Amino acid sequence: MSVIINAVINSVNEVRFTIPVPPVTKKNHGRIVMCGRYPKLLPSEAYERYTKAAMPFLKAIHNAVGTIDSPVNLKCVFYLNRRFKGDLAGYLQAVQDLLVEVGILADDNRNIVASVDGSAVLYDKENPRTEVTITKKENYEQWTTRRGRR
Repeated sequence: MSVIINAVINSVNEVRFTIPVPPVTKKNHGRIVMCGRYPKLLPSEAYERYTKAAMPFLKAIHNAVGTIDSPVNLKCVFYLNRRFKGDLAGYLQAVQDLLVEVGILADDNRNIVASVDGSAVLYDKENPRTEVTITKKENYEQWTTRRGRR
């Protein structure tokens, strides 16, 4: 399967791309399976299908931009194909985990994903997708040392 990349790299300060797959949250409808005597929590089958469909696009983006390890604002606008009261935090968690898994983001902790300003869940019946804009944060302190416990 060939993947057409529509990523815009405006400068080293911003990357924009679209994940042309209907958004899915990660946290809903997880599955518990037994591994021997111990239970293991797996994501939903819908999330696994989403990951499989989105991964070729995200790998191509990673090949174009590399790994981001400095503080950024991660703006994700999720367009659903039905009017559903989606959980923004759940959609953000799913995308952040995928971006880390593929290597676009070094991590999704507060040192890298400093903010998610501008993110939203909207409706587009004909073209469900996720529009991602990653913008470098200026003057943001990364916490690199551990401080004593209080």
